[in-house]
Amino acid sequence: MASFSDPWVREYSEASRLADDVTSMIADRGSLPQSGPEIMRHTSAIRRKITILGTRLDSLEALLSRIPPKSITDKELHKRQDMLSNLKSRAKQMATSFNMSNFANREDLLGQSKKAADDMSRVAGLDNQGIVSLQRQVMKEQDEGLEKLEETVLSTKHIALAVNEELTLHTRLIDDLDDHVDVTNSRLQRVQKRLAILNKRVKGGCSCMALLISVVAIVFLAVIAWLLIKHL
Repeated sequence: MASFSDPWVREYSEASRLADDVTSMIADRGSLPQSGPEIMRHTSAIRRKITILGTRLDSLEALLSRIPPKSITDKELHKRQDMLSNLKSRAKQMATSFNMSNFANREDLLGQSKKAADDMSRVAGLDNQGIVSLQRQVMKEQDEGLEKLEETVLSTKHIALAVNEELTLHTRLIDDLDDHVDVTNSRLQRVQKRLAILNKRVKGGCSCMALLISVVAIVFLAVIAWLLIKHL
């Protein structure tokens, strides 16, 4: 194989690593709960990476078709075609396991002329009954494709609902936290007011006690003075 500086080799290595990441995430998915926001987020991340992988595979195919003649040997070209075919097959299997019909139909969407040529070759040589049978088969395939698309839309809807529920939960938690902060501040203010009142009462009590002691002392001194005057 060519060196890693070759754009195709570098792109293929990145696509291969991405496919390994998706495989690892699919394996980890079995350890998650069967339902809930966590499994929804994990599944959404897998679908997103599979879509990115499909884009990389398209880029690899385009790069391979633009390789200048005689820049690589026929053996190397066939080897790269086999590598790309195996990686595309692996990606399609992963996409199929998640009902990603849009990924499976990428080649049809990107190659309408090829599809039209295939349709013409299927019609060639058929009589009227054969054409009717072929039309029924095509309609059946289209119905199946629509059912898969519906499943994908429903799955996306469930993911969106799960994300919305999670955002709502976070908003509710933030509101509850604000309420708790307000209640705590209110209680702290009440405690501070009570402490201030208690402090004033303590200070007032000390003043009264001092005044009472002074009065008693004055009366005591007056009594002693009266007794001295009387006996003198």
